[in-house]
Amino acid sequence: MLNFTIGPVMSSEAVRAIGAEQVPYFRTAEFSRVMLENERLFKLFAHAEENARVCFMTGSGTASMEAAVINVFTEKDKVLVIDGGSFGHRFVELLEIHDIPHSVIKPEFGCGVTAEQLNEYDGKGYTGFLVNLDETSIGVLYDIKLISDFCKRNGIFLVVDSISSFLCDPFDMKQLGVQVMITGSQKALACPPGISIIVLSEKAVERVYSNKPKAMYLDLKSALTNGERGQTPFTPAVGTLLQINQRLREIEAAGGVDSEVARIGGLAEYFRKQIELNKLPFKIVSNSLPNAVTPLSPTNGVSANDIFITLKDEYAIWICPNGGELKDAVFRVGHIGALEKKDYDTLINALLDMQKRGLL
Repeated sequence: MLNFTIGPVMSSEAVRAIGAEQVPYFRTAEFSRVMLENERLFKLFAHAEENARVCFMTGSGTASMEAAVINVFTEKDKVLVIDGGSFGHRFVELLEIHDIPHSVIKPEFGCGVTAEQLNEYDGKGYTGFLVNLDETSIGVLYDIKLISDFCKRNGIFLVVDSISSFLCDPFDMKQLGVQVMITGSQKALACPPGISIIVLSEKAVERVYSNKPKAMYLDLKSALTNGERGQTPFTPAVGTLLQINQRLREIEAAGGVDSEVARIGGLAEYFRKQIELNKLPFKIVSNSLPNAVTPLSPTNGVSANDIFITLKDEYAIWICPNGGELKDAVFRVGHIGALEKKDYDTLINALLDMQKRGLL
């Protein structure tokens, strides 16, 4: 199987080997050392400040999205949120569930947020901003520098869902003034799903300790307290955390976050060029492409979902389908995980074969 989805993705042999081992007991000094190293490397790769902290949540990215919302915002806040697709809308739903006052910014389909859209909210008393940096449902990367500048001049607390953009696109948490960054194990970390990660600035840590969310599992105070000794308050996905450690060390040994971003960007550029060179009947539907994924729409009337099914069933190749109104209109090809250019050659050849067979 070749997996070009955007999570879970292909893992390295070393990461997979850890998954085959017996899961060890975790209330030990050995596991604590692994967790403290995990925290160090996440802070390094996110370019977080020295006093930043990292919380490891056993749950999908949505668990950490909810934890971030309820730990740093209250009903006294006034939050702006970008709703440009299914993942941005998830933040909207969380704000509604927890009765946090908010306003929604809706970009045009396939486009990022504009300076004109943000300028409408200047000086309006907003205290928080939520954005999922890479809206992978439609393959749009928002302009984080633009958002950062807006938040800085308005004194707004910035929370970034970087689940699909961490390790894929350039990101400097400290320089951008990001107070909270969220990511997950199954994206560019290329590990099994089940762990999400929250990187908190010193100001964010202060908010966590001052707020009292109506939650036990998602209250980050216990995660921070236990994290000081390299532990978690509840039983975590131990094996996945060990795999994350292996993956972080692989990235560090290969040159760090900048090298990984360049590697993923190179794969994205190579694939997009092959689509053009082979004159395949697709158009890219995003005007603000991330490195992690390429969103494609068939231009010849063929169903995007049929392409997904044929590749899966007849070629053992997985691409990423869409749901809802985009089901037949857009499919996505990911560039994260243990992939190489030769793997994209295999995908292109499969698409060309489908074309010869009249299926594309």
